[in-house]
Amino acid sequence: MKDLAVLAEALGHDFTDIGYLHTAMVHRSYVAEHLKEGSNERFEFLGDAVLQLVVTDFIFREYPNLPEGELAKIRSACVNGDLLREVAEELGVGRHLLLGRGEVTSGGRTKASILADAMEAILAAVYLDAGLKVCEELIMRLWEVRIRARSTAPGRRDFKTRLQELLAVEGQRPKYRIIADGPDHEKSFTATLTIDGRQVGVGTGHSKKEAEQHAAEQALSAMEPTAVT
Repeated sequence: MKDLAVLAEALGHDFTDIGYLHTAMVHRSYVAEHLKEGSNERFEFLGDAVLQLVVTDFIFREYPNLPEGELAKIRSACVNGDLLREVAEELGVGRHLLLGRGEVTSGGRTKASILADAMEAILAAVYLDAGLKVCEELIMRLWEVRIRARSTAPGRRDFKTRLQELLAVEGQRPKYRIIADGPDHEKSFTATLTIDGRQVGVGTGHSKKEAEQHAAEQALSAMEPTAVT
């Protein structure tokens, strides 16, 4: 459990039962090979709900004048796989995961989906260990700056949606072409954005969604500079 103590320290939570954190680190590929314990999938389910609740409660109280649609956009920008992966990477979650040999070989410790799922499971572990109030404090410590950054112009950071709305007025539609590059454990994606056959943006990222967002951001920057500020 020494390695988990390092992760607990990074989280800033002193677990009463470190077994919860252990379960959060067990990927289904590990269970498939060892058949000794359950995976973290149930924890993912719970952690997702807790994160949704905490973020929703915060933005509901913090921005009393925003309508439901704008609140939903902020929440969507703050509760998603890309942001979960980002937090997990900052905490060094990957090195603590229990993975099957196949996942280890294919670079599972850096896979965005595995890291995002593990981060949700970690939140569930804290919730089960210490309750909602403590888990809420941890989430706000990790998320508040990110929430505020994404709420400075609600919904505007979802560049794909903003671009689609802008083009719909003109009866146009954006098209994205994705190219993947690199080995599985270090794969990157490049999105080329065209409108009526004309290239208007190129973006790269660790996921297709991230690459598309960056391409849309580039296009918006040229078409409507205030849309990306």
